[in-house]
Amino acid sequence: MPGLCSLSVRARRTPRLRASLQQFKHFSSSSRACDYADTLSNLRIGAHTKVLFQGFTGRQATANAKESLEWGTKIVGGVKPGVEGEHLGLPIFPSVKAAQEQAKPDASAIYVPGDVTANAIEEAIEAEIPLVVAVAEHVPLHDMLRIHSILKTQSKTRLVGANCPGIISAIGKCRIGFQPLPCFAPGKIGIVAKSGTLSYETVASITRAGLGQSLCISMGGDPLAGTNFVDALKIFENDPDTEGIVLVGEIGGTAEMDAAEWITKYHRRTTNPKPIMALVGGRQAPPGRIMGHAGAWTAPGEPGPEEKYKALERAGAVMVNHPEKFGEGMKTLLSNRFGTTNHGSAFANQKRGMHTMRRATPGRQGHSPRTQSRTLYIKQFQALDMLKKTTIPLTINETAASESDLHLSLTLDRSALSPAVVASTSASFDSSSSVRIPFAYTKRGFSASDSDIILGVATQLGLPASAHAKLAKIIQALWQIFKKKEAFVLEVRVGYTAEEALEVRGARFGFDDAAFKSSGRQEDVHALRNIKEEVPEEVEAERGGIVYVKLDGEGSIGTLVNGAGLAMNTVDALTHHGGSCANFLDTGGKATSDTVKSSFRIITSDPRVKAIFVNIFGGLTRCDMIAKGIIIAFRDLEMSVPVVVRLRGTNEERGQKMIAESGLPLHAFDSFEDAAKKVISLANGQ
Repeated sequence: MPGLCSLSVRARRTPRLRASLQQFKHFSSSSRACDYADTLSNLRIGAHTKVLFQGFTGRQATANAKESLEWGTKIVGGVKPGVEGEHLGLPIFPSVKAAQEQAKPDASAIYVPGDVTANAIEEAIEAEIPLVVAVAEHVPLHDMLRIHSILKTQSKTRLVGANCPGIISAIGKCRIGFQPLPCFAPGKIGIVAKSGTLSYETVASITRAGLGQSLCISMGGDPLAGTNFVDALKIFENDPDTEGIVLVGEIGGTAEMDAAEWITKYHRRTTNPKPIMALVGGRQAPPGRIMGHAGAWTAPGEPGPEEKYKALERAGAVMVNHPEKFGEGMKTLLSNRFGTTNHGSAFANQKRGMHTMRRATPGRQGHSPRTQSRTLYIKQFQALDMLKKTTIPLTINETAASESDLHLSLTLDRSALSPAVVASTSASFDSSSSVRIPFAYTKRGFSASDSDIILGVATQLGLPASAHAKLAKIIQALWQIFKKKEAFVLEVRVGYTAEEALEVRGARFGFDDAAFKSSGRQEDVHALRNIKEEVPEEVEAERGGIVYVKLDGEGSIGTLVNGAGLAMNTVDALTHHGGSCANFLDTGGKATSDTVKSSFRIITSDPRVKAIFVNIFGGLTRCDMIAKGIIIAFRDLEMSVPVVVRLRGTNEERGQKMIAESGLPLHAFDSFEDAAKKVISLANGQ
């Protein structure tokens, strides 16, 4: 196989850096196009797509396969290692290779637990399956770093996920994932999203507007997504079935900024561009917190949500604050573009595009997840102790921060899909004076002769050549910990003394809790956690599979939402309407009576809460079942705090009617704005 593609330096071009960057210009741009880019066309699924299931006989895979078959998806069988037979009237293959040889699948849906997802992906890559969709959450981060190091060496397999609902062609009736089918309708809008629940809300809004969907691609909430926004935008640009595009982003990473840059160039080169609408979730998320999704955290040097919002807006995307606005908004934009107000019926004259054709375009040959927090940060003294125990001798002198201290960290580069060294002349990190240098996960170590990385960091930090060896030792020690202990971010504060010695003065280390929770690895690191020092309500919520974040301030509205992206957006939208939220709460993929009851108990333990806003999208679970759970929980807890319930999705009218007729102080709505106004007035005592 060819070697790894060169990774690029993405540096802030400060005056100090300009001269230095010329010395490693060969590292600042790829010497050739990365082979993985050749797999982009594999996203063009439709009626022709033959789908394989890995983990075929499992309960969730079986239920999903039945639904997908009834809908029209062309499933050709599944894999159960070492077993041959039949399931759902379809063949069971003993391996992916055997399935590839006999059934020639175009795509594989991976329905296995997070701890073995990477192995399943690797097996599909080896069999050269064109498209692999991994829906599992709690996939260890370093497992995915290894997978991406493999993907970069080949040009046959494209990955969607992990930690995503999947990809679905509403026109071609091809579902590879667990999207709620009742929300979808064949149509003309392409959707790409990080958040599952926000994507379902978006789909439902588009369907209610009579537009329907062409292709929906879930980028997913994982920090290392196999397919990103720009990938999806490239597909939508050239898709004859797609006439409008919706992008749903959130905090974490730089994918939205990359999308904004692409949209800007698209508008410049296109005389009549397809309208693009967008949303960014998490604009009210507290800095430094991980908001439910595995990737919903901001690493050093990454843009904040406001920066993303403004970048997309400047690029020409029409921004909204809630997904229910996408439908009518897109209808208006399409009417303006085509000069007609009867756009909802235009699908009848739709061209026979990639989603409906029965043969693939010629070209190159070839369960409801639980939330994951990744919140394991250890104490500074524990981090410094880890550094002392590395095989690299370091000077460690723990002191209070000073203005002369420097920032150095080893973290993820979500665009390069690899680790990266980040350096800033400000100890608290200033992105305007920083450098970020990604490198291959297969890299063995660092030394002073590592000119590309060491020179780039040293130049940014203003270190003389005499300090390069010490700098290399610090980076090598961080790399040892990063890889051995499966970290996602290691930050150190360093100082340069009068004696020309480089020393570590402070540290903040974060580790991947999925490595422990799903795979049982890193038990020693996990044991460093002291829950007695954490927020009691947040610990209680975690025990019940709920993600709860207590927000600062005088918030008077408690929020209860199913889905991290939707929960972030709920806080954003309520704040936009003049409300003040006391918490972020994500019940996970399903809102059962037990999770609702636990959530109500936690929310009402906060004396600031004067009213509760329940915002549920009933996709995988029906709204009437959710309503029943809310009523039971409210009665069992003998609650007196007024509750506003907004239900959308499957059986929403039935669920709203059950709430309205319960005789309890519950207020049912389908419109978000109406529900928001009501809960804000109740919280204000009106």
